[in-house]
Amino acid sequence: MDKPKQGGSILRRFRDYRWDETELLAYKEEGSAPFKAITRQTLFRDPALGCELRYFEMAPGGYSTLERHEHMHAVLILRGRGECLVGDEVRKIETNDLVTIAPWTWHQFRAASDSHLGFLCMVNVERDKPVQPTEDERKAFEANPLVAAFLKKD
Repeated sequence: MDKPKQGGSILRRFRDYRWDETELLAYKEEGSAPFKAITRQTLFRDPALGCELRYFEMAPGGYSTLERHEHMHAVLILRGRGECLVGDEVRKIETNDLVTIAPWTWHQFRAASDSHLGFLCMVNVERDKPVQPTEDERKAFEANPLVAAFLKKD
């Protein structure tokens, strides 16, 4: 990843939801957590500024891992539509929506079955590892019918 020189800048051209000189990466290591049909690109990272800007792209029906962590992040939907779980609320999301996720809040993003879902995600450069729900926490999610229905869309 190119890092700006002192007083310099970087230009990465955008074409078809890919940025020039930016590697298309796996979302996470296969088998490390449940997810489906999602990729990641790191567009900007600067420890002096303390942040990292990433782009995630899901194929129709794809989803991110259900997780929570200590760090907050902000997600801006750039493409498509779907739903997100934040805490115990399921919300429909579409292009230009902004979702902020407070520390230690359960969250997951899902693309609609007929639409890609692409979003920018701003996080701290230094951040903790995500935590997945225990079996008891998963059972607690199922007590809320809307959350249970969201989680069963596989």
